[in-house]
Amino acid sequence: MRGKLLLFGDHAVVYGRPCLAAAIDRYVTASLVKSIGRESAFVAAARRLFEEKYGRLEFGFKIKAFDSHYGLGSSAAVTVAVAQAMFKLKEIKITNKELFDFCYQVVKEVQGVGSGFDIAAAIYGGVVYFVTGGKKIEKLAVKELPLVVGYSGVKADTATMIERARISQSFLQKSEIIVEQARVALEKQDWETAGKLMNQNQEILRKIGVSTPKLEQLIQASLAAGAWGAKLSGAGGGDCMIALANEGKKAAVEKAIQLVGGEIIRVKLAL
Repeated sequence: MRGKLLLFGDHAVVYGRPCLAAAIDRYVTASLVKSIGRESAFVAAARRLFEEKYGRLEFGFKIKAFDSHYGLGSSAAVTVAVAQAMFKLKEIKITNKELFDFCYQVVKEVQGVGSGFDIAAAIYGGVVYFVTGGKKIEKLAVKELPLVVGYSGVKADTATMIERARISQSFLQKSEIIVEQARVALEKQDWETAGKLMNQNQEILRKIGVSTPKLEQLIQASLAAGAWGAKLSGAGGGDCMIALANEGKKAAVEKAIQLVGGEIIRVKLAL
């Protein structure tokens, strides 16, 4: 299953507003093993929920996952991979939306908070337009994204950042407008407009107190090097920032991020 990046709508998606998320080529696989060993909270919760509905499973899982410290949605990807393995074993056919609903229930049980956009990205792939809890999940006709991703070097705590964010109605309204405009820009491959909207999104995220000096350094370095736009991706407080840049500027943007202490994570859109 795929990893994720949040393109637009960070934090607002927790409060019932839409976001745009991208699936990336970081993958998780789950294979069956004969014995049940120690399981992560997400795997254990998925097993428990599945067994309550469909009966006991006499096996464990061998998980091959990507590095979790970058904040690229490894927990959601693990949850989806394990759920798919269980449904496949029992020969239970489900839709993508039914798989989402099952996995979202698991993640809510473990984390208590969360919108579910990372689960949707893992399941549907590509770029998805998503509303909290899966009220709306639409895969957009976007086949590529000229993204540069920089890791700040700090592991973020999503739950803490959600509590800390100074959310207002004005923020939520502005975020929704940006998301709707960005959806159009991405589908048209109008990267310059999408970049400007990224900058607007970062401005409102900055005002609610979820950016950091390090993230700002990486973002400003990207813009100075010629990126169309740049912003934090996700809850803030650390983890990654993203930038849109054309092929001719990409190397300069990556170098600029590295020069101010960021780590480049090379990813592609996973369809």
